[in-house]
Amino acid sequence: MDWERFAQEMASMARDLLARDSVAATLERITAWAIELVDGCDAAGILVLHDKRVETLAPTDQMVIDSDRLQERLGEGPCFDAAHSSRGEQVFRIADLTGEGQRWPVYAPQAHALGVGSMMGFLLFTDDEDLGALNLYSRKPGAFTEISELSGWLLASHAAVAVSAARTHAQMEEAVATRHTIGEAMGILRGAHRLTEEQAFDVLRRYSQEQNVKLREVARQICERGSR
Repeated sequence: MDWERFAQEMASMARDLLARDSVAATLERITAWAIELVDGCDAAGILVLHDKRVETLAPTDQMVIDSDRLQERLGEGPCFDAAHSSRGEQVFRIADLTGEGQRWPVYAPQAHALGVGSMMGFLLFTDDEDLGALNLYSRKPGAFTEISELSGWLLASHAAVAVSAARTHAQMEEAVATRHTIGEAMGILRGAHRLTEEQAFDVLRRYSQEQNVKLREVARQICERGSR
């Protein structure tokens, strides 16, 4: 293996991921890079588990979606297991899915029928949160090697950081937008009812509590009505 070229590709991938301006764009680049960087990878996707409900993000092929839906319906499978608990396997590599009938007796034969020959999965995690699992698929048995696993693991490590950074950026933008909307709503209330800043905020807060509506939504409604 050309390690110098590999290092250059990983550096390029890291820069590319951090340049994305949204979580969705970051995820799409992660799965695209998986196909480009990982030998044997024909398809990739990110599985996120919400209790027992499975969400498939940035799939590159219908096979990924079908596999995730199958695991959700059956409640078993390698991707399902990887995303389910950070205390379980953080990496799995299945050389030949037809040999996993004992471990996943229902999923394995049905996934093979979908065209899955071999699989790898990597838990996406940071120090303080789990983000799901990056799952790689090949239509051929034995497609993934130790080098493939190393490439996938490095990609997943970068991916977890990039997704976390993208989420933080999105949360900051949302917080700024929320603060602006609340400030605008307070200004409307102060002008209409001759309230102080503290009184205007108290009106927003009390209405939010009484109606069980988020403060941001109350402010948005006032801004819409005030602009008419």
